[in-house]
This record gives sequence, structure tokens and C-alpha cells, in this order.
Amino acid sequence: MLNQAPLEQFQILSLINIKIVGLDFSITNFLLINLLGLTALKSLFYYNSSKTNYLHEMSLFFTPNAWQKSMESISEVTAQLISDVITTHNEKYFPVIAVLFHFILFSNLIGLVPYSFTATSHLIVTFTLSFSVFIGINLITFKKYKIKTFSLFLPANTSFFLALLLVPIEFISYIAKPVSLGVRLFINLMAGHSLLKVIVGFSWSMLLLENVISVGLFIPMLVLTILFGLELGVALIQTYVFIILTCIYIQDGS
Repeated sequence: MLNQAPLEQFQILSLINIKIVGLDFSITNFLLINLLGLTALKSLFYYNSSKTNYLHEMSLFFTPNAWQKSMESISEVTAQLISDVITTHNEKYFPVIAVLFHFILFSNLIGLVPYSFTATSHLIVTFTLSFSVFIGINLITFKKYKIKTFSLFLPANTSFFLALLLVPIEFISYIAKPVSLGVRLFINLMAGHSLLKVIVGFSWSMLLLENVISVGLFIPMLVLTILFGLELGVALIQTYVFIILTCIYIQDGS
């Protein structure tokens, strides 16, 4: 693992080969990590959403445990974020944005575990999330404004000849929203994990030295510790950025 190239950690590997009628249904590390993230998310909500006390009786004086407090804190942050950006009827968007927030957060954090796999470092995942949000927002907008939705591409009081130039530009910038949303999450995580891989490989090479130069191991290890803290911050910040931009796009379309 330590001798691999920095980008080989993002390679999708087949763990169990399953082929049926010429179709590949193999279980890969990519699928396994996604299922692990979804299972962990569902389990935390399911096992920490009880309304009973330690005697398994209904109680009005129920004290939540540490996990419940953590999940409630994340839900409160998500709800506050939605209410700050989306001004009207924001309650109906909470379930889908909360699930999106938790899935991205779990995927980012699982990717920081050694020998694991970062699902959000693949464009197929980030583009699936961003384009799903984008398509949903457009459906909501079209349902509300009908044909007036296309006025987004044509500023008011625009002449015909100027419209021939502005409409393609506005359309391209509009399509660029989900692309930038997906690429931003993908590129930040991939770059951070690649840098960590390089520093880990360098630290391991220094550890194998048997002379006084091996003392220099402490320098890359210190840098690695700092970078790991920064990467943890990136995982949290990129989750926040993805959700805040999603809320902004919903607000623009509503």
C-alpha cells in the first residue's frame, strides 16, 4: 500500500466477482464504502431515536445519550442553515437536505480512516449528488413558474440582437452550477488525500533509514499530523459548502 502511487488509492477494486448473463454485479470497495456509510447513517438514526427510557417504558423525562445529542446537534445545525438561506417553506426541504448533509459528511469522514475508500473523491458520486439536486430544483421551479422559468436566461429589457449573445452565456453559466458543485467536492478531497499519501510514503521511507538521517522522520510526521487536521477540516467545510450552495440554488429557484 505504501509503495503505491498517490492516485492508486482512488482505484475501484473488485472484492467479489459476480457476473450474471454477461452483466457485472461485482462487489467493489466503492460499493462497500457507500453501503457502509448508508448503514452507519441509518443505524445511528434508528438506534438513537428511541422515546423510551432504560426500562423500555415511554417517558416524558427522557434523557438522550451522547450519540443522540450529537445527531440532534447536527440536525439543529442543518435546520438552522436551511432556515437562514431558504426564506419560505423551508421545512419541506429539511429531510432531503439532512440526508444529503449526513451522507456527504459520513463519506468524507470514512475516507480519513486508513485503508478505507473515499466515495466522494469520485466524480460519479459528486456529479450524481449535484445533478440530482439540480434536476430537482428545476422541476420545482418549472412547476411553480411554468414557461416563465425560461426568463432566467433572458434579462429584462434586452434587445433581440443582444439576446442572441446573452442567452447562450446565461445558459452555460446555469449549467455550470451543478458541474462546479460536484467538481468542488471531488477535487478538494482528491487533492487532500493525494497529499496525505505522498507525506505518508515519505515518512515511511525516512523510518526505514538506519542512520542519523532517520531523525528527520519527526519533520514529515509533524507535517502529516497537521495535514490530517487540515483534511478533517476540509471534510467538514466541503460538506457545509455543498449544502449551503444547494440551499442557495433552491432559494434562487423558489
